[in-house]
Amino acid sequence: MPTMADVARSAGVSVATVSHVLNGTRPVLPHTRQAVLDAIDLLGYTPNTLARSLVTSRTRSIGIAVSAISNPYFTEILQGVEAGALAEGYSLLIADPHDDPRHELKAVRLLHERRVDGVIVAPSAEPRDLVAYLGRHAVPTVFLDRLVDEHLDGSSVDPPPFDQVCAEGAEPMAQVVAHLAGLGHRRIGLVAGLPGLSTTGDRITGYRHGLATAGLPHDARLVAHGNSQSAGAERATAALLALAAPPTALVTANNAMTIGALQTLRARGLRVPDDIALCCFDDFVWADLFSPRLTAVAQPSREIGAQAVRVLLDRLANPDRPARTIRLPCAVVHRTSCGCPEPSTWPWPLEPPQQPQPSQQPDYPEHPRKGSVS
Repeated sequence: MPTMADVARSAGVSVATVSHVLNGTRPVLPHTRQAVLDAIDLLGYTPNTLARSLVTSRTRSIGIAVSAISNPYFTEILQGVEAGALAEGYSLLIADPHDDPRHELKAVRLLHERRVDGVIVAPSAEPRDLVAYLGRHAVPTVFLDRLVDEHLDGSSVDPPPFDQVCAEGAEPMAQVVAHLAGLGHRRIGLVAGLPGLSTTGDRITGYRHGLATAGLPHDARLVAHGNSQSAGAERATAALLALAAPPTALVTANNAMTIGALQTLRARGLRVPDDIALCCFDDFVWADLFSPRLTAVAQPSREIGAQAVRVLLDRLANPDRPARTIRLPCAVVHRTSCGCPEPSTWPWPLEPPQQPQPSQQPDYPEHPRKGSVS
């Protein structure tokens, strides 16, 4: 197996120069750098990752903690993270926190103990201990999909800032609700996610804003929490249908809850959209295969993952840079489950929301939320 010394002899340089090229520890003239790279390619030299990490104090690895890895949405996010990391020469260590605050802390601690250069985390609904740990150990961190409150550690001073990357949830939800109202619906139900997640808070805020835009009152009885799971959505949908005046349209706040809602509607013999209109948050590959085809909010899941990697690597290169929160735009994908005709005859296509600047926050009515919003 060729060694670094073999590369140095082939390139006509010192072993130290080869080390600087491999580790980026000192500038090297372009023609010298190219000679080293050519020698590496010619000899088939493979750098010793462990030895390199001892020199640079970097392992070129990223830890990612994301719950519900089997969820198609998070699977696509992971694909974006992997592609972004691989393009920059980083490997991934993956953990599933199971949306359990205690397991979440343990999973991130284990990633940290394996000396990853930084972590990307989709936090639970109660991330206080996680935030305290990451701040105490100054772990370079990007929160993914779900945002956290700045003061969760309960200290008297501001905790260390964290970068965050997510999709804009309120605006597309408002568009969907306003669209249903435009079709004549006056009682629009929402199957909301797990309380405490920022995605849940954002989508409830968008739901209320959509009602206000359409001149409809907010009726708290029309919001039922499915806790971001299929089984929970079955129960929530059943509760909404049991109201004295049940909704004529339903919006589900993630893909798992869409499945649960559809199961309950089918069990009750209700047809979509003839008996009840349905729109959902999260577009997925098979949404277009349902009959009727599902009108959905499409999140840029792969881009969220890739952007999180870019932000983390930027943080590693610029540790003192101010923290930032980046919200990526979604698009409403119109199909027929809301009661619209096929696309060729749509009279009212809605434009996808324009991408807000990272520092902008949409001007919606505040919705009380616990701990964090998602």
